Amino acid sequence: MAKREIDYKAIFNASPSAMLVLTPELVILDANASYQHMVGRRRHQLVGRYVFDAFPEDPNSVDDLEASLRRVLATGTQDVEGPIRHDVEEPDRPGVFAERYWSPINAPVLNSVGTIALVVHRIEEITDLVRADRPRSDQQRRQMEIELYARSCELQQVNERLRQTSARERQVALALQDAMLPAPQPLAHHQAAVRYRPALNALNVCGDWYEVTQLPNGNSAVAVGDVVGHGLAAAGVMGQLRSALSAATRVVDGPATALDGLDLYARSVEGALSTTAVQTVVDRGGRNITYSSAGHPPPALVSPDGTVRFLDRATDPPLGASLDHTPRPQATITYSEGAALVLYTDGLIERRGEDIDQGLQRLADLLARHRKDDAENLAEALITLSDATDDTAVVVVRL
Repeated sequence: MAKREIDYKAIFNASPSAMLVLTPELVILDANASYQHMVGRRRHQLVGRYVFDAFPEDPNSVDDLEASLRRVLATGTQDVEGPIRHDVEEPDRPGVFAERYWSPINAPVLNSVGTIALVVHRIEEITDLVRADRPRSDQQRRQMEIELYARSCELQQVNERLRQTSARERQVALALQDAMLPAPQPLAHHQAAVRYRPALNALNVCGDWYEVTQLPNGNSAVAVGDVVGHGLAAAGVMGQLRSALSAATRVVDGPATALDGLDLYARSVEGALSTTAVQTVVDRGGRNITYSSAGHPPPALVSPDGTVRFLDRATDPPLGASLDHTPRPQATITYSEGAALVLYTDGLIERRGEDIDQGLQRLADLLARHRKDDAENLAEALITLSDATDDTAVVVVRL
């Protein structure tokens, strides 16, 4: 069956929920039909204007609504504002405002690098609900207003507690990330740089890992791996596998043997099966790289002239994927002084609905353009290729 394209603009306009799309400067980019009907204003009266300038001056305060939008911009998270009163000018009576009550929700739309590109502002009118329960006496009316205000304050307090909880979780995640993925140790003869980016809307920990090791014999070992899944569970498995491979690399002869040992170990770790990994060893004296891959995307070697070669001649299935354990292959490739070795996880090259060859070509093109960059700048350029929906780790070694 042919894949059908989804017309998101048509969905937005047909939605029964009243919505605005705002820029980070709170300028209106679009207003759907439900919103136009609800506030009694046409699209051309809204689009292109600062959201609080799009209406005639409201005699009631809109501070709470603006504060909600500012919190979204500051935190990058959804914010629900308590019931607010925001009167709307009657279309046929300029200067006359009708009493209206609203329940707004503001949510960020993040771009591929995790910054806020848009803000969606959705409102539901609750005027009829408020009026249905409105008492007749002044005392009852005052009591209702107090209760409405109290409910609004309670909702704001709940939002604040949620924001504080999210902040604490993020601090824990960052500490865990630093413990599991520390800065690489310096190499004796090469410059190395790493970058790590978790998927959007995920904790700052994941199943992707990297390892940069200076071996006792003067060689350098570089590896990356990717555990299936996201979040703390995947990170726990990642930590075990990363440590096991790091230890094996120091005591065995060659990348293939190290992955053999990791394969056997992974079969005893819950959640480790189907993990992919690639191990490389750089021999500066012989100017060669020996490598072995367990189902992982191939490392890239970019020469000083911009030629890019993918290290894909020693690839076996992921860890634990074979019914019987068999020795893994390894291969060796020479390099020129000034080349760069790049290891990465699949979030750098894979896109949903796209052939992987397109991602590899995109990577090769970027490496050719940045072939003269130092390791840090090259790593920074590479991480911009990552898919925001997947975790990504990148290691660059300038040879």
